[in-house]
Amino acid sequence: MSENLNPFAIAQAQLDEAAAVLQLDPDMHAFLREPMREFHFTIPVKMDDGSTKTFQGFRVQYNDARGPAKGGIRFHPDETIDTVRALAAWMTWKTAVSDIPLGGGKGGIICNPRTMSPGELERLSRGYMRNIARYIGITQDVPAPDVNTHPQIMAWMLDEYEKLMGWHEPGVITGKPLPLGGSQGRTPATALGGLFTIREAAKARGLSLDGATCAIQGYGNVGSHAHQLAGQFGLNVVAVSDEFGAIYNPHGLDHKVVTDHLRRHGKVVDCPETEAINNAELLELNVDILIPAAIENQLTSQNAARIKAKIVAELANGPTTPEADNILNDKGVYIIPDFLCNAGGVIVSYFEMVQNGYQFYWDEAMVNERLDQKITTAFHAVHTMSQSKKVDTRVSAYLVAVDRVAEAVRLRGWV
Repeated sequence: MSENLNPFAIAQAQLDEAAAVLQLDPDMHAFLREPMREFHFTIPVKMDDGSTKTFQGFRVQYNDARGPAKGGIRFHPDETIDTVRALAAWMTWKTAVSDIPLGGGKGGIICNPRTMSPGELERLSRGYMRNIARYIGITQDVPAPDVNTHPQIMAWMLDEYEKLMGWHEPGVITGKPLPLGGSQGRTPATALGGLFTIREAAKARGLSLDGATCAIQGYGNVGSHAHQLAGQFGLNVVAVSDEFGAIYNPHGLDHKVVTDHLRRHGKVVDCPETEAINNAELLELNVDILIPAAIENQLTSQNAARIKAKIVAELANGPTTPEADNILNDKGVYIIPDFLCNAGGVIVSYFEMVQNGYQFYWDEAMVNERLDQKITTAFHAVHTMSQSKKVDTRVSAYLVAVDRVAEAVRLRGWV
């Protein structure tokens, strides 16, 4: 039977496995398998040529037992409600495993932002906010940037929200530009948090990172920053990729050279002093650390047996299918599960909300120090659970997170 690659079905299957280990009450399990609420809407946008195009948008508030829902907004031509549901579920577990007082949510619009002008993107962004404004806020749901969205889009959305409400509320959106209440350190936070977890995983496995080789799939904000910061942890990045292909140099890739080439040519392929390979070859390179930082379902039953990395650090959401998990765990690969590995972004988004709340802002060194403390504590909670329960790291991350969410649901008397 072929793998089920529906992301929400995968998220539910992962929860089911943890529920069995936790011996979760069946009523609680049933409640946690589904979003608490979701919104579907259409957004008419006046295009530059005078036509009006209608876009479909979503917002899912998966669970808010531990606090306001939190999660990004994605602009993607292949967006689906099941992807948004899955990501909202993973955000619920991500905030819980990080032990921050937030729930989980996610949003998206089916669109191709690369074909849209800045004016069209602004009108789309403001239209999205007009649809969700009554359902969000610092005590309800706090969106943020995600795939193909960025601080400028967050600025437009914040402005639209404040126009509708008639007051300033900078904490309603995170990932904002600094002049509008953004946080220092937010842009590289997801990558940096992932590297902190790689550091801790290497210690747990007795692996030195000094000169350890690393391949990064995906070269957007997260993958590029992971490359830029990797040297601080001793890692030698030998391969990176984007949607057009991958490049490899066994002696290492210089971040500045790659990003300069990407800026000039729009892709990493043909970067000087590199060999062109494809994404599949990158995943199967003989490296110490593999960082999937692109999209879901990249490590599957079809390629997992050929993965040679000692540590797989999931900076992407859902890059590994359950079947691949089993194969990699049997091979002794240490997987840092996505909602732990890439939690740095939401942790610093939480810091941004805190700073907005009392109108006092930290410098980047303090943000990074507090991120290190928070995500390192989360890593060790998961690792300790894995050792004590003798389960793999993904299941142990779910055990920590689901138990925390279930406790909040019970205390509220919902189930």
